[in-house]
Amino acid sequence: MEGSMIQQSLQEYKEGVGKLVKQLPDVIGKYNQFTETCFAEGELSTKMKHLIALSLGVYSNDEYCIIYHTKGAVDQGASEQEILEAATVSSAFAGGMAMSQTVTLVQDACNQFQNRNIH
Repeated sequence: MEGSMIQQSLQEYKEGVGKLVKQLPDVIGKYNQFTETCFAEGELSTKMKHLIALSLGVYSNDEYCIIYHTKGAVDQGASEQEILEAATVSSAFAGGMAMSQTVTLVQDACNQFQNRNIH
């Protein structure tokens, strides 16, 4: 997957959330508040929480979550090795589907976010 597709997917997600918050401000506002709280520093670091979410995204085959949480992990200082290890953990549960996302989308997103300052 090319970098432009990853950037486009991230932008589409942000635009979609922006549109939905206008239509359902209370629901989306509370959802955003909930997820921000879930990813706040605690006993687990924010980096670790993004790595867990990345693994779950790979497990559930959710391309937007894979991209979003790969970026979150990179932004929190995760190495490529940490990202790939987190992504491959899901392969123990999801087999080939998870591995195919790891060898394609996860690696591509990791490379994009580590080599460029994408917001």
